[in-house]
Amino acid sequence: MWMKRWMTGMKPISFWHRLLDLISPRLCVVCGQRLSVTEEVICARCNLHLPRTGYHQNAYENEMAKLFWGQIPIERATAFFFYEAHSEPANLIYELKYKNHPEIGETIGRMVAMEVQRSGFFDGIDGIVPIPLARKRERQRGYNQSLEIARGVSEVTGLPILDTAVRRKSFEGSQTNKGRWERNENVESVFVLHDPSVVHDRHLLMIDDVVTTGATVIACAKELLQAGGVKVSVLSLGFAKS
Repeated sequence: MWMKRWMTGMKPISFWHRLLDLISPRLCVVCGQRLSVTEEVICARCNLHLPRTGYHQNAYENEMAKLFWGQIPIERATAFFFYEAHSEPANLIYELKYKNHPEIGETIGRMVAMEVQRSGFFDGIDGIVPIPLARKRERQRGYNQSLEIARGVSEVTGLPILDTAVRRKSFEGSQTNKGRWERNENVESVFVLHDPSVVHDRHLLMIDDVVTTGATVIACAKELLQAGGVKVSVLSLGFAKS
């Protein structure tokens, strides 16, 4: 039972949690099957079979980190699992972003942090910068999914969330159906450094839900770098291999 709780990043189970689970059964966001009382968001079977990247074991020289080489001074990069649109694991991201389930972000954020921290991935990092949404987009969704992921990571690592450092000026449309060059153009100049004192001379962990070409992270990181003395690492839930 302890191992199952560890795998799902769960908090201790209360009597009321058990009672609510009987009244209103919860379903795995990946396969849709009923969760046991010791499981949260994702069942043990789907968790076990997630296509994990393992990139935190070699956090500088992996396929995701190489997206940023020559673009930003990247220190480390990792993603929890390989993302493929319309696959079962992709349901995790879809439910988080579009189905009003911010709790998925925090729960999975804890899971990722618990797995990744054993490799020393968080060593020397000073704070977390979730990729911001434009205000209009955040009002529509009701939350920023990257911030929800960051909350879970922060809970495990104790790292502060520095979500006032940079802002997104506008929403230029979804990146989903765009090619590499279109993605770059879509996010160019949409971020602005708001509070440089918060990130000056710090090693920052940037968090996003899915990294595909890295364009969004790069655009945001370039603003953060203007604060001076900034080092950047990246963590995402999904990585879409080209």
